[in-house]
Amino acid sequence: MLGRTPGDIVALRPLQEGVIANYELTKELIRHLLKKACKRKFSAKPRVVISIPTGITGVERRAVLDAALSAGAGEAYLIEEPVAAAIGAGLPVHEAIGNMVINIGGGTSDVAVLSLGGVVSGLSIRIGGDAMDESIVRFIRRQYNLSIGKQTAEEIKIELGSAYPLPEEDGKKGEARGRDQVTGLPKNIMISAEEIRTALAEPITNIINAIRQVVEKTPPELVADIMNQEIVMTGGGALLKGFTQLVARELSMKVKLAEDPMACVVLGAGKTLEQLDVLKRALVGSKKSPR
Repeated sequence: MLGRTPGDIVALRPLQEGVIANYELTKELIRHLLKKACKRKFSAKPRVVISIPTGITGVERRAVLDAALSAGAGEAYLIEEPVAAAIGAGLPVHEAIGNMVINIGGGTSDVAVLSLGGVVSGLSIRIGGDAMDESIVRFIRRQYNLSIGKQTAEEIKIELGSAYPLPEEDGKKGEARGRDQVTGLPKNIMISAEEIRTALAEPITNIINAIRQVVEKTPPELVADIMNQEIVMTGGGALLKGFTQLVARELSMKVKLAEDPMACVVLGAGKTLEQLDVLKRALVGSKKSPR
């Protein structure tokens, strides 16, 4: 519905850049999800685990917990996204071994080195898949005087986008449709995969810089562990073609894509909920509803 609504309907996103943008709508979203998950058992107040970006403030954390309890949860727990992603990807997060996870979501990218069930060094930046879409919108407007929507930009990113030059991309082109900014009329252009890679250069460079900062802050013992293993990339943004190759080249380390990158965070949150006593150290906040 985004970008396609008539005047009397407004499409809003309850969450933006990993935090609550509209409290009431977030509460309704959680309530809807609880009803869907619990079905007939909704009379009982369920336990909920919610993943949050690494760098959000205490106020933002409390807002997430309060929204969950107001929506009908009996107990709400918070887990940092990279920790949930690591658990979902099957990494041994509770061992005294360094594991590095890069989770690239829609609103944020979280980079963390984990050991003994917690984040040793981590960084969250508000750059992710949405920022990549906006970069494509700006690039096409600047280069071709063509105005396109964010959903069109996302489709172009999936079809033509890459972080690293790949052999199969040579000469690959796709179509972009939008409104000509000069005439105001509809217009189609052909755009190459190389141009889209140029458009994505800025957000990708920012993510690479964030990864470097985390490695620089990591204790040498854990860096040695990471070099012996593989860095794991999760999240929808990690599906961008050539991203793992680029990170591997920039860090001179082995990098792999998780088995199910889109679902790692939610699978990790689910495993935490199932084994709450065992994985309690991974949690960073909790709140119970008053009886």
